[in-house]
Amino acid sequence: MRETLIVVGLIVLAMGLRSARSTLPRKLGVLAFLVASFLLFYFFTGSLSAGFSGVLIWLFLPWIELLTRIRRMRLPLQNRLTHRKLPNPSFFPNATEATAAMDEAGFEHVSDCGWEWDGMHQFFRLFWHPEERAVAAVCLCEQSDVAFAFISITSYGRDSRLWRTTNFPFAPTLRIAPGVFWNHVPCGRNCFHQILRDHRAYLERAKVPTGDLMIPDPERIVESIEEEMRRQLEHNQSAGIIRFTGDGHFEYSPRGLLFLWGQFIKDMVRFC
Repeated sequence: MRETLIVVGLIVLAMGLRSARSTLPRKLGVLAFLVASFLLFYFFTGSLSAGFSGVLIWLFLPWIELLTRIRRMRLPLQNRLTHRKLPNPSFFPNATEATAAMDEAGFEHVSDCGWEWDGMHQFFRLFWHPEERAVAAVCLCEQSDVAFAFISITSYGRDSRLWRTTNFPFAPTLRIAPGVFWNHVPCGRNCFHQILRDHRAYLERAKVPTGDLMIPDPERIVESIEEEMRRQLEHNQSAGIIRFTGDGHFEYSPRGLLFLWGQFIKDMVRFC
């Protein structure tokens, strides 16, 4: 009974730490889960090797999905953004607040659009601000019954580079193309005004003068997003992360599956 209570107590502690807003407690929560797994297998078998095996299960758990669903995925090379209606607000967390904050900050609405990737629907509500020289987006991703939203702010350089600040909650599933720089802020930071301040500070740290930034063309924002995706796919194909199937689609290569495994591990540890 004592061993059972220790394991249960560690799991409860881990769940509490993982629900914290700051980074350190969440990482301690991961450690508590690993210790609980080690002790569960150790108490059950009396073997240290079995205890360490219980820890390794967490590290190799993503391979179940990698070798089943993801290995069979075929994604389109030419995926065009099309006009979409705003999804039901109950499935679009913080959309109303983010839109109001963008209006307050002087951003103007450009378009509502989206695309689909192997059953995952992505919706974008796009805004622009000529004085800020930035494009803002509030985005919704839906797959089955799972949905999450995030905000991004992007500035485009005259030399084809771009700088983006986002509270996107996961590690990227493709390598970022050269000349594209991401500034991740905590996913719990949902206030657009704060993310805008973070973006300005990021451009300052990167020593990007305002004169080097382009004033966005609202007529070409959707086209710019599509072009960025094409560049990213070409970069990942040359890096061996994906391979073209010859029928207008691409799939993850064995090297790409290893890359995704590393990203899954980052998400398990980081969790925002």
